[in-house]
Amino acid sequence: MVKLLLPNPGLEDRIPSHAELEVLEKEEAGSRPKWDNKAQYMLTCVGFCVGLGNVWRFPYLCQSHGGGAFMIPFLILLVLEGIPLLHLEFAIGQRLRKGSVGVWSSIHPTLKGVGIAAMFVSFLVGLYYNTIIAWVMWYFFNSFQDPLPWSTCPLNDNRTDYIEECAKSSPVDYFWYREALNISTSIDESGTLQWWLLLCLTCAWGVLYVCTIRGIETTGKAVYVTSTLPYLVLTIFLIRGLTLKGSTNGIVYLFTPNVTELANPVTWLDAGAQVFYSFSLAFGGLISFSSYNSVHNNCEKDALIISVINGFTSVYAATVIYSIIGFRATARYDDCFDRNILTLMNAFDLPEGNVTQDNFEEMQQLCNMTNPKIFASLKFESCNLESFLNDGVEGTGLAFIVFTEAITKMPVSPLWSVLFFIMLFCLGLSSMFGNIEGVLVPLQDLKIIPPKVPKEVVTGLICVGSYFLAFIFVLNSGNYWLALFDSFAGSIPLLIIAFCEMFSVVYIYGIDRFNKDIEFMIGHKPNIFWQITWRVISPLIMLVIFFFYFVVKVSEELLYSVWDPNYEEFPKTQKVEYPNWVYAIIVILAGVPSLSIPVFAIYKAIRNRCEKKNDRMGLMISTSETSVNGNLKNSA
Repeated sequence: MVKLLLPNPGLEDRIPSHAELEVLEKEEAGSRPKWDNKAQYMLTCVGFCVGLGNVWRFPYLCQSHGGGAFMIPFLILLVLEGIPLLHLEFAIGQRLRKGSVGVWSSIHPTLKGVGIAAMFVSFLVGLYYNTIIAWVMWYFFNSFQDPLPWSTCPLNDNRTDYIEECAKSSPVDYFWYREALNISTSIDESGTLQWWLLLCLTCAWGVLYVCTIRGIETTGKAVYVTSTLPYLVLTIFLIRGLTLKGSTNGIVYLFTPNVTELANPVTWLDAGAQVFYSFSLAFGGLISFSSYNSVHNNCEKDALIISVINGFTSVYAATVIYSIIGFRATARYDDCFDRNILTLMNAFDLPEGNVTQDNFEEMQQLCNMTNPKIFASLKFESCNLESFLNDGVEGTGLAFIVFTEAITKMPVSPLWSVLFFIMLFCLGLSSMFGNIEGVLVPLQDLKIIPPKVPKEVVTGLICVGSYFLAFIFVLNSGNYWLALFDSFAGSIPLLIIAFCEMFSVVYIYGIDRFNKDIEFMIGHKPNIFWQITWRVISPLIMLVIFFFYFVVKVSEELLYSVWDPNYEEFPKTQKVEYPNWVYAIIVILAGVPSLSIPVFAIYKAIRNRCEKKNDRMGLMISTSETSVNGNLKNSA
């Protein structure tokens, strides 16, 4: 199979030769966009690859799968899966100088569906991703207050007590679920548009349009800020975090390996999926970005540098996040202990300062000996630092609940809140640049929009259309819709697209031809590592991940988390089944992008067959007649 090369007639006519490529680059110099410098290109790719998932999903996976032990499968699969596919996308985009649709239809006309599928995924992910940026903006605008609005519970209408929902949960939970989202108790209960979120959504799409109005000509300028500022903010948070009490508890907890987790297949599955998503592979954006490079740009070196930066960022961000989580857990542990100490002091009328964390157990024994009856009636909370550290939250919960709670316990909390949400805004915005590119360039390649229409208008149409569709995320049920999109729009379709990309280059375009292309572009052939990973290891890993992911998703019951103040175990979120109509939405989200690949291939095959049949019919209808002078002539 490694030597297999499927028939591909007409390939030479569809792609420029090496000599033509250099001429083409000079001809396109004035008409086609290009990067101002190498740093601009690298920052754009880093901004696209490094996103919100590096900050809030990777730390959660480390915590869930044995801390430092998760780093081992993550780094192994980063090398065997992420880097090879990243290099392949960079190289094929640079070689064919087109976007995702143009690249795959050039390799073979039936593969145009791969580019269309990537365009669909970029569009669907962009819809909800920019909504998260809108949420970030809402928190950012609310950060210019002291105290922060999520630091204490609001009073009820009588101003005699706290609002019950907040008193039962916590100020950060209440602000997130009620003040920000005003969430309903079911995905069925759509409710109304939340005007404050709608305004933030308008701002988010407006900012994105301004930054992407002329493609890489404008995004290339914005990345100097959006791709570098998060690292500055992370470093500031790390320095601040290390000065806080208990921060080292979080870092030690994160990196303490539980090696037994390495025997768990789910650990490897999650590591593979995280590597895959953290590189933003199969969205089409990276192919488009690399197509603007010089023909002789060293794409191999680029792939290695960006991979190292991406892996480093994941580990670095996890360290920062868990230094703050360690501080939060220690603060909660201390508060728990203080409540127990207060309970003991009040019951036995002890002087203040007599009971501390260090002598608490001794004082308990002494009080029990003094008056066992009173001591037996006391209810002490269970205070365990490990359990507070183990209280893992992923996704939006980590950013808008866990981190915001930690920030309220810091001195000058509004400053840290502003910095944190600026960082999230930059991370999200730089990732959206790639998503917009992944939609804009395929639309131009498909010629759906006439070439005469200015790029500013096309970008505006994409942003306005997406903005109106994103209204679904600012309803009362918006958070449930966003979780649905996040679970299915960018999961299985990306795995299928990536596998098709690698299979197409190796076995349809031809690995030998690809090797010669790379030698022409960078001056040397890809080494044995690239050969083995492209031909066998990476496709095999993707198939295994796809198979296990599919098996897990099909076998598990589809549940979603509901915030319901009437739930018996409130403030815990209630796990409930999706209504039946949601399965149709899931089919659209995961099925439409995935099925566009085989559907377009079948359509193209049938169309080619019909055209050949018509050509044969034309030849049969064409009859040979003898002219007056004896010569033959054809008449149709």
